[in-house]
Amino acid sequence: MADDNNDPKGRSVPSGRLSRFGQFGRLAGGVAGGMMAEGARRLANGERPAMRDMMLTPGNVSRVADRLSHLRGAAMKLGQMISMDAGDMLPPELSEIMARLRQNAHRMPPQQLQQVLAEHWGKDWRKRFARFGATPIAAASIGQVHRASPPDGRDLAIKVQYPGVRESIDADVDNVATLLRISNLLPKELDIAPLLTEAKKQLHEEADYVREGKYLTLFGDMLAGSPDYVIPVLDEEFTTGQVLAMSFVAGKAIETLEDAPQDTRNTAMGLLFQLVLREIFEFGVIQSDPNFANYRYQPETGKLVLLDFGATRPVTPAITEAYRRLIQAAFQGDRDAVAEAALAAGFVGEAAMTRHRARIDTMIDIILGELNRPGLFDFSDRRFVAALTEQGMAVAADRATWHIPPTDLLFIQRKISGMAMLAARLKAKIDVRAMVGEHLDIAPAPAP
Repeated sequence: MADDNNDPKGRSVPSGRLSRFGQFGRLAGGVAGGMMAEGARRLANGERPAMRDMMLTPGNVSRVADRLSHLRGAAMKLGQMISMDAGDMLPPELSEIMARLRQNAHRMPPQQLQQVLAEHWGKDWRKRFARFGATPIAAASIGQVHRASPPDGRDLAIKVQYPGVRESIDADVDNVATLLRISNLLPKELDIAPLLTEAKKQLHEEADYVREGKYLTLFGDMLAGSPDYVIPVLDEEFTTGQVLAMSFVAGKAIETLEDAPQDTRNTAMGLLFQLVLREIFEFGVIQSDPNFANYRYQPETGKLVLLDFGATRPVTPAITEAYRRLIQAAFQGDRDAVAEAALAAGFVGEAAMTRHRARIDTMIDIILGELNRPGLFDFSDRRFVAALTEQGMAVAADRATWHIPPTDLLFIQRKISGMAMLAARLKAKIDVRAMVGEHLDIAPAPAP
């Protein structure tokens, strides 16, 4: 059996509750020390430092990013989720923390990997493989992926969960929420308890690899008649609750399409948006994690490889109907109907609609103007985003009107927003109206 060389980026994952709690304790202590030093410096300069300014110093940014990336698991995953969801609305210091978390996934050293696999496969597990690559081919917040081959020649991708991740989810989420609170980034009036409860639920589901294997198979069945998509096949022999085995499928990172011809980029993003529409309006289930690493591209076939179904969740008929009403109103150019549908679904709260209706109407008008242009929608044209952000930030400044939409909406919208971000990166151009019209009763756009 052949093994790859040791990974120089390996860093043991704290697996026990006490060790993980100690990591957060050291983080809090380091941040507090940084705050005191920054406060003393500002006072010496005759300033009256605000708590937020002392908290979000460059040194503290580095401390938080490094410690969360070391912990991995829910601590890192929650940071990534906040990053994808909030986008440009985050303070620049917090955005830097989240960007580092997306880029900085340490791996288990071989000794810890050996211990984890021995626990799930038995101490003689190596005898079951002709080859097992010790160096992971991918590493993320909850687990890392290895390539392996049993003696029968199967080419497998093995996802191994970091030790202690499942057991630490609830405490990690609470600790990250505390960090957000003490940094004064969230208003005291905002009740984030339902969101934290849902985040814990989803993270527990993502940590259940048997569950993920079932959704992997379900999506394979649902897309069996769609040759443009490739989904790995579950390998039940090596799958456990915290080890997921599947066929290895080759593909390049979806971001490599940035240099592809325009038609290729348009086609790839069209397939991804078409999949989201089918998930909402046909399948009744959606893979809600838009992480770009979940999508790969095969240049030789033009097919998309779909990976990671841990964040799959059902789409209820009520949610499907809410999106139907909102989208139909948008493509009809009916501002009042859009506002009514957004309020009814919970995208926006009563207080914001009452106190800032003029700004919200302006935002709706901007979106309607972009959506209802004839022809292809150019995702690279971001000129309207600045106007949206200006109005949105003005509404967000009124903390008394802050509102958390229903969690079902949040996770679906996260997927949609992630696809739009990828389309912008690839500078894709898509006939969105025609695509949506295949699922909803929407008339073609009038000729220019």
